[in-house]
Amino acid sequence: MYRKSQNPDTPEEAFELSSEEKLCGENRWVILAKLIPWTEFEEEYAQIFSEEMGAPAKPFRMALGALIIKEKLGISDRETVEQIRENPYLQYFIGQKSYSSEAPFDPSMMVHFRQRIGEEFLGRINKSMVKKAQGFGKEATEKKLGEAGEREDGQNNKGKLLIDATVAPADIKYPTDFDLLNSVRKDTERIVDKMHEQQKVKGEKRPRTYRKQARKEYLKFSKRKKKSRKERINAVKKQLKYVKRNLEYIEKLIETGVSLECLSHRQYRRLLVGVEIYRQQQWMLENQTERIDDRIVSLSQPHVRPIVRGKARANTEFGAKISVSCWDGYVFVERISWDNYNETGDLKMQVEEYKELTGHYPKSVHADRIYRTRANRAWCKERGIRLSGPPLGRPPKKVSKEQKRQEREDERVRNEIEGKFGQGKRRFGLGRVMTKLAQTSETSISLTFLVMNLVKLLRQFYCLFLCQISQNSDFVFQIIRMSYIKLFYTKKIAYA
Repeated sequence: MYRKSQNPDTPEEAFELSSEEKLCGENRWVILAKLIPWTEFEEEYAQIFSEEMGAPAKPFRMALGALIIKEKLGISDRETVEQIRENPYLQYFIGQKSYSSEAPFDPSMMVHFRQRIGEEFLGRINKSMVKKAQGFGKEATEKKLGEAGEREDGQNNKGKLLIDATVAPADIKYPTDFDLLNSVRKDTERIVDKMHEQQKVKGEKRPRTYRKQARKEYLKFSKRKKKSRKERINAVKKQLKYVKRNLEYIEKLIETGVSLECLSHRQYRRLLVGVEIYRQQQWMLENQTERIDDRIVSLSQPHVRPIVRGKARANTEFGAKISVSCWDGYVFVERISWDNYNETGDLKMQVEEYKELTGHYPKSVHADRIYRTRANRAWCKERGIRLSGPPLGRPPKKVSKEQKRQEREDERVRNEIEGKFGQGKRRFGLGRVMTKLAQTSETSISLTFLVMNLVKLLRQFYCLFLCQISQNSDFVFQIIRMSYIKLFYTKKIAYA
């Protein structure tokens, strides 16, 4: 039955808010606020600022809390500020004492938050948060380290360490040499116009850049469905000539007394990047190659490099390459690099980080085939660590059932870290890093894994909460709970 409302258009002045209402302690943002060690890193964050000069900075909890909210909800900077302004639980999460209908800060401050809280800072926060949740305190860790030093036969080793590497793609257009040079050509044309306006000699004609002709040639080539290699080379040659002419005009304007100070910071930066792109493309054309060191593939993000991965979906990805460790469902970023590298050398560092965090070496390390080198196997064997995978060399003619079972089990265990990559790329922002600067992109990548660990800790809290309720419940609730468990194990419902 439906009853029509007497006054559907209620003015905002008539809407009542209870003054006695308090925040619910079971709310997810209240629980998450208790899991993060805010005060532990407050002093380190305060050292970034001056104690005497400048306006008062936003607190550490507000900065980190806003970044976590953005990553958790998967929204933009502006939407993050709006959500905080409207939600009292989010205001509590960032450290405000009472509800306010005003925005706590301008959306542009989110960029400064990402610059101040860097990748290394977030890594320490992530490990400290997991230590606190798992009970790996400082005294316990030192005690475990001392016990592990007494035995060298590997009997003190515990746990399974999963390691792997992936790429966090940047938000750039798929790069081609032709499109890249066309972007440089258009930027240099704007710079020539801007510098021509600053000339002291009046009546001087603007340098002829042939922009209309270049535009027609660009559209003519880009609209072709099939392009041969010879046609691509000729198109690149033409764009190189246009860019070269524009750069020569810029040099002549500088000789006449026009200063580059008339350009904005963005224009000056793109001019420097454009000159380097022209040099790289000219060198590759003269040497008849398609490879060069530190190749620039984006005019707006020159730090992005092509990472050859050989995957079925994309042979080459454009973004940052990261090495990740995973144990007990927690993930940690151990290395971020914009240049391609061989992740084989990261195994020792990742195992040592595991020992520093937990107080002991892992019992087994589950890694991809690229990690299973002779040096890594020998290093793990000295410390009583079993490295997953078959032994090196010619495979034996007969493999025991126990060895086959162990290999299958190792592959099943290693699926967990692949699932973490999928969770980061599908659910969070790891699949497309939207930030534009190298430093802020590294912060966004590290923040993704910190939020993934927070989500896991939140699930553990709710599981513990449900277990406590079930212990104090009556017989009827126990029957309902057992029915739910039975349905879960028969895979008739989905468990989230």
